[in-house]
Amino acid sequence: MYGALWRTLPGPWWVRLLILLVAVAVILTALVYWVFPVVDQMVAPQDVTVNE
Repeated sequence: MYGALWRTLPGPWWVRLLILLVAVAVILTALVYWVFPVVDQMVAPQDVTVNE
């Protein structure tokens, strides 16, 4: 899968690497700003109490 992705990207190796790094940064940013907050609201935190 990664080999096929690498072969489909245009340009020399440094342009391909730059495209992949930008794509990873965009995906991680989208996860942090949109996906994780929605998932956090769906998952109820468990109230843990420690009896002393």
